[in-house]
Amino acid sequence: MSDENNHNLDGDTEGATSASAGKTILVADDESHILHVVSLKLRNAGFRVVTARDGQEAFEMAQQEHPDLIITDYHMPQLSGLELCRKLKQDPATQNIPAIMLTARGYHLEPHDTEQSGILRMLSKPFSPRHLLATVNEVLANAA
Repeated sequence: MSDENNHNLDGDTEGATSASAGKTILVADDESHILHVVSLKLRNAGFRVVTARDGQEAFEMAQQEHPDLIITDYHMPQLSGLELCRKLKQDPATQNIPAIMLTARGYHLEPHDTEQSGILRMLSKPFSPRHLLATVNEVLANAA
């Protein structure tokens, strides 16, 4: 995926903000079009983006990259997004990484699941890329 494309999916241009400067976001989803849309939106906003196509790959990437935020799908091969977040929460090196969970419309997690796994927000698919970016900025601002 190229970083040369400077337009975003909403048709306007945007540059790096102080919230995005130097921040790395891990995006984990087994649907390639979701990875593409989310990565493009975040890169255009100035974030460094790393991607994973399943929960196990995401776990390994999180341990290597120590991202500032994880955006993960709930339903993925190897490990679900919830299992991924729980596993990361058990590791002292990754336990403080906040997460945003992408879910199918109408799917909800129990409050104890989100509390025990570091999931700070949930977004239902389909979602607006602009709303996702606003949620990312809000979570990162609150985590600072």
